[in-house]
Formats: sequence, C-alpha cells, structure tokens
Amino acid sequence: MLSITDISIRIAGRLLIDDSSVQIVPGARVGFVGRNGVGKSTLFHAIRGDLPTESGSITIPPRWRIGSLAQEAPDGPESLVNVVLKADLERDALLHEAETAVDPHRIAEIQTRLVDIDAHSAPARAAAILSGLGFSTADQARPCSEFSGGWRMRVALAATLFSAPDLLLLDEPTNYLDLEGTLWLEDHLANYPRTVIVISHDRDLLDTSVDQILHLDRGKLTLYKGTYSSFEEQRATREMLDAKHAKRQADERKRLQAFVDRFKAKASKARQAQSRVKMLERMKPVTALVTQDVREISFPVPEKMLSPPIIAVDDVSVGYDPKSPVLNRVTLRIDTDDRIALLGSNGNGKSTLVKLLAGKLPPFSGHVTRAEKLSVGYFAQHQVDELNLDGSPYDHVRKLMPDTPESKVRARVGAIGFSGKAGDTVVRSLSGGEKARLLLGLATFFGPNMIILDEPTNHLDIDSRAALAEAINDFPGAVIMVSHDRYLIEACADQLWVVADRAVTNFDGDLDDYRRMVLSARGMRTASRDRGNNERGNGRDKPERTRPEKRTPLKQRIAEAEAEIERINGIIAKIDTALALPDLFTRDPKQAAQLSKARAGAESALKRAEEAWLEASSQYDQATG
Repeated sequence: MLSITDISIRIAGRLLIDDSSVQIVPGARVGFVGRNGVGKSTLFHAIRGDLPTESGSITIPPRWRIGSLAQEAPDGPESLVNVVLKADLERDALLHEAETAVDPHRIAEIQTRLVDIDAHSAPARAAAILSGLGFSTADQARPCSEFSGGWRMRVALAATLFSAPDLLLLDEPTNYLDLEGTLWLEDHLANYPRTVIVISHDRDLLDTSVDQILHLDRGKLTLYKGTYSSFEEQRATREMLDAKHAKRQADERKRLQAFVDRFKAKASKARQAQSRVKMLERMKPVTALVTQDVREISFPVPEKMLSPPIIAVDDVSVGYDPKSPVLNRVTLRIDTDDRIALLGSNGNGKSTLVKLLAGKLPPFSGHVTRAEKLSVGYFAQHQVDELNLDGSPYDHVRKLMPDTPESKVRARVGAIGFSGKAGDTVVRSLSGGEKARLLLGLATFFGPNMIILDEPTNHLDIDSRAALAEAINDFPGAVIMVSHDRYLIEACADQLWVVADRAVTNFDGDLDDYRRMVLSARGMRTASRDRGNNERGNGRDKPERTRPEKRTPLKQRIAEAEAEIERINGIIAKIDTALALPDLFTRDPKQAAQLSKARAGAESALKRAEEAWLEASSQYDQATG
C-alpha cells in the first residue's frame, strides 16, 4: 500500500500540500486531478523520493518498483525496440550475465529466472507496446536518434510501460500522443495489473482507465471512488453540503454574537453572555465553497460572414516533395459554420492538410478555391517557440494594435485572459496553459472566418478545456480541429474526417465506432506478431518494394534476428554442457530439472527468433524484387 500520512510540502515558500493524508491500495488505478500549479507533479517528486516533505511521511512497500516517465527523451544509435527492452533492468542484467556465466548452478538459476519473468517473449511485448503508441514494424528497427523529440518521448513512455513497475506514475502521458495512441493507452491502463496513478486533464481517459480519483485542492488530498464523472457528482454534492453547513454556522455565529453584544454589560445576563463567548470560541469554522471559476475563452466574431463554400479543394496533391506527395487526389469542401475533427495517426498527413487549408502550403496539382477575403486563424503548439519570452501579453497585443489608445489595448489583453498585472508578466514566467491561452488569443485576434486548432488542449486543465469547447461552439465561423481530447471532439465536431493512406475520407460513425476500429486494428496487429507474422493490419504499413528507405530497417531486423539466434544457441550450448556433467541427475536432480526447463524455454525463444529471421528475409526479398 502507498501510504501518505500527514504530509506538508512547501516550494519556494508556498505551501502546496498542507497536512494531508491518503492511502492507495495495491492494484488501484487512480486519476490525479486538480488545477494547474496546485502541486500534483510536486507530489510525484516526493513519492519518488526526489523531494523531501516538510512534515509527515510517505511509505511504500520495500519491494515495490516505481516507474515514471523520463524527463528527457532517449537518444542514440540503438533501435527503438532495444531501447524499450533495456527498460527491464533485471532481464537485461540476466542476459548479460548469461553470456559469461560458466558455473552450471548459476547458469541454471539464470535460465530459470528468465523463464519465470517470461524474458524470451519480451521482444514481442515491447513491439506490441510500440505498435500501440504508433510505431510501425519498420520504425521499431530504426535508430532512436532518427526521431523527433515528441516521438522519442513516446519511446520513453513505451519503455516505462514495458518495465511494468509495481507503482506506475504518469504525468500527462497523452501530451505527446495522437488520438489513436491515446485510445490505445486508455485501454492499456484500464487493464494494467498493478498500481497506477496518472495525472491527466483528459476526461475520457479518467472515465475509461481509472477506478478512483485523487483530488488536490487548496492543499488537501481527497480520494474518491469511481471515475471522473462520478467524482464530479460526488464533489458537487459535497460542496453544496459544505456551503449549506457554512451558511448555517455563519447564521449561528451571528445570533450568538448578537446575544453577547446585547447582554454583556448586564450583570443579570453576564454569565449567559460569557457562555456564548465560549461557544463562539469552540465553534470550528467550516470552509465554505471557494469559487474558482475558470477564465472564459472567447473568439472574436468575423466582421463579415462569407457565402459557402469558403474553401473548395478539387483533386489536390500536396506535400513537401513533388515525387512523393503526402496526400493525393484530395477533394473536399468547407462551409461557413462547419465543425470538423481530423482523425488519423501522426505522420499520416493531418498537419499537411491543415497547412494546405491555412494557405501555408501550395498544392502540387489540382485546385484550391477560397472565398474572397477569407481570413484564417491558425493555432499550433509549436508556435510557443515564436513568442517573445522576454515580452509580456501586453507587448504582444500592443504590436498588433500600434496606434490604439492604452485603455483599449489593456481591455483587449484582458479579453484574452490577462487582466491587471497578469498582462505585464513576461512570457517565460507563464505556465503552459497560460501560454496556450495567449497563443489562442493571438491566433484569432482579428476575427477570422475559419479557425484551425492543432492540439489546442495540451497544458490546459479540465475546466479550461471545457471553456475552449464553449468558445468553439459559440464561434459563428468554421472550425477545423486536430486533437487527442475525445471530450473536445465529441462536444464540438459534427464531422469526422480520417487522414490515412494519403487520402482524406469522411468517417461514417461516431468516436466510439472509431475507437473500436482503432483498438481492433491494433489488436489484430499484436495477435499477428505473436504468431510470427508481422504484416500490418492496413495497407499503409506494408513495405513498399521500390523504396530503399524501407529496405534498410528490414536489413537491420535480419541482422538483429541473426544476432539473437547466435546468442540463444550459445546459451543452449552452455546448458547442454551443464546437463552433460556425470551423475548430474542422481547427484542434484533439482538442478537438473531447472536446467531442463531452461533449455526448453531457450528452444522456444530460438524458434521465435528463427521465424522472425525468415519473415524479415522474405520481406526483404520482396522489397528488392
């Protein structure tokens, strides 16, 4: 059990957690919620032992392994699957020792333990996790250094999940995922066999994957049974009762104080007045509901509504290399008040499509027709790098309103969420959520006819996400969304477009249908891999025969399979040498049985490695014609 007892934590003089306690039983799946900046990540640091508590204690069973997402993305020449495999420190150490061990008894112990932890199936399990997070079979064989920071953070997440710690701590794990990866992670966490605590602002993850909610509010930790929706109902009821109790207490204090004020000077009532004073002193104040209404988000209304369609795309090919377009023969239209969510795994062309619609990427062929005077507001998280870190929200708005009176500039700064002194805070001191608000305000500053939102919910807390959904629904123009937040899509989108296989198609169904389709496809791929058949469940993951870049990962897979076959043959040879010792079965039958069991496990692993070599060789032969 994870036991947190009467802890207080203070950072830079600010008391974040105040004399609070909670107990989390083994096997619990806990969603950890609270406003940004209240101390959730700080508590994780304390649980890991990276941060001392001011008072109280945190007790963890001595044999529990704690796992959390690495702060820095992995890098280097190793393949993705090897990076993930090395996260199992015990398996990695045993395999290294197995290569040099000569004592028959120790060889037996190593091989028995490898069988016990199912070490020989580890490559398949690692590959299944990487696949669930969006990496194709070819990607898994590529060096980690070839991927961007966001994709390498997915590798870090895969490594953490593969290590299967007794206590899994995840801090906003969906920030680096697309919707498809998020759906897979929801399913994975819902079936996680050990204890997990996940900090998240994703309502659907908190309704799908956890069975308890830990709430940090005003320095106090409170554990609720059930999902996030259940937590909201319980908390609303509790706060309503607290508010009523506080009102009754205030009325009672007022009545007692009035009696004291009226009769304290009268000798005949002095004793009764003194009694009322003592009652007032003993009356413990009840904390009434503190209103923490989130600042609203609003988008300026376009000056003029345009006639539909505002964009018509006809037989367009687009991308970054005319010889290999990302999207081919795209035909679509966008009307004045459309609400469209783009679905599809990262790398399939969603960002390419939105750049085409925003006018930032010209087509190779086909035609794009835009309404006259069409204006587009484009928000993407990478635009954080374009902000002036030493400037304030006021400075950014003033640049857009150079000749406007001070009062109007200040009013506009306040309208995008930075009233008073907040408007003069330098950007480098803003939280991730505050930077996102500033970017939203700047992207939509001049009242566009269409808003494109590329992952707008990263760093926004649950209440701010709800405010964003309201702003989208109140906006009279068109909105195109790319988001891994199901709540936002379900609350706002009336059309779902799937970007895959170099095409854009309308999805005839809702997000629940799409979720079933995604999990079914990825489950089929996992099952196929377990049978030694690495062909993917859809066409885009099949190797293309004529592209050299597809052949390089296959060559690496062949080399890795050959190395694995050689390694396992070496282990079998050592076991056979031990089994050949004179009188082993009569002298030490227990050790002989362990060695026989280890040899059977090694033979199974050898068979899988040989099947992997055969399949990779076959695919390489096909790719090379």
